[in-house]
Amino acid sequence: MNKIVLHATDLDGYLKDSDRDKLAHVDELYKQSLYHCTVLETASDVMQLEEARKGLVDSAKEIGRYLKDVCAEEPSIHVYSFETPQEQHGQASRLISKLRSPSTGHEEFLYYIQRAYEMLFSHVFADAALPTKRSIITKTPVTSPVRNYAVHRIPDVDSLIENSVMCVMLRGALLPSMILSKEIQEYSTDKFVTPFALFKIKRDDAKKEANMDYILDLDKSYFDLESLDGKDLIFADPMNATGGSLVTIVKYLEDNGVKPKSVKFINVISALKGSLRIVRAIEGAEVYTLWMDPVLNDAAYILPGLGDAGDRLNGMDNSDTPRNIIQLIADYGSAITNLYRDQVREIEQTVLER
Repeated sequence: MNKIVLHATDLDGYLKDSDRDKLAHVDELYKQSLYHCTVLETASDVMQLEEARKGLVDSAKEIGRYLKDVCAEEPSIHVYSFETPQEQHGQASRLISKLRSPSTGHEEFLYYIQRAYEMLFSHVFADAALPTKRSIITKTPVTSPVRNYAVHRIPDVDSLIENSVMCVMLRGALLPSMILSKEIQEYSTDKFVTPFALFKIKRDDAKKEANMDYILDLDKSYFDLESLDGKDLIFADPMNATGGSLVTIVKYLEDNGVKPKSVKFINVISALKGSLRIVRAIEGAEVYTLWMDPVLNDAAYILPGLGDAGDRLNGMDNSDTPRNIIQLIADYGSAITNLYRDQVREIEQTVLER
């Protein structure tokens, strides 16, 4: 078995004493939220319910302020609602609330994930490119009195994306990676389609967060080490809970002589612990997240979280016959595969030509 294993105890070894203090404090803050959650779930008295709602809102505000203070001290951790104008925060907050909701079905969940990564692309790349812009000239269907052309100014992101490789942590990160690659293609001058590197990584969910193992299966991964050296590596995963999967992959690459130019981890929701572990373990790595959640439970799930993002994106696999990557792409359906046809073609070539 050609596998690389990282243990949770190795991950925690990267944390500073001050990190542990901050994590312990936010754990204490979140216990109050859990108390209010219990009341909301079990109480029937109207006054109790109203007090619990108010308490939960107040607790969330306190936690949010604390997380903002912590992240302000960490220049490599970027949270959308901490770094963008206040006018934009409502859009992100409403989107996250829809993703969290158990009533959000599969197709709607896909829609909101696409919206989330379009927003994240703008924050990570398009906003960073400003004020530099370039003009695009587009032919329109209007022909009277002559064929019309329109001029639009967009951020010039070429220097930020032309050296990038999409690094996919199979399987939950597949569609988010395709979305980001499509955004890069649409913004680039020459319609650049990113190369893909595919890593079969999972954590041992039979274990608890404190003794978790992260397992990289090299036999079911598809990448070329030489093509990753000196590149800007982009990892897109809906959830960053513990940071273990990313650290396992990047440490493996570094141990085999790969020296990335940069490492960006782009998430819809990230836990504070996972974010701190990554920026401590990987020199120069940057975490970008649409939303920061405070804590993990014993099973290493983010709280309040949104459940298993991989299953909600891709559906659940039969444990006896898990889908391979080609089957997974096929299951997205024609609407998705046609929209991301260049990315699908690049991924298929990566898999089939290995």
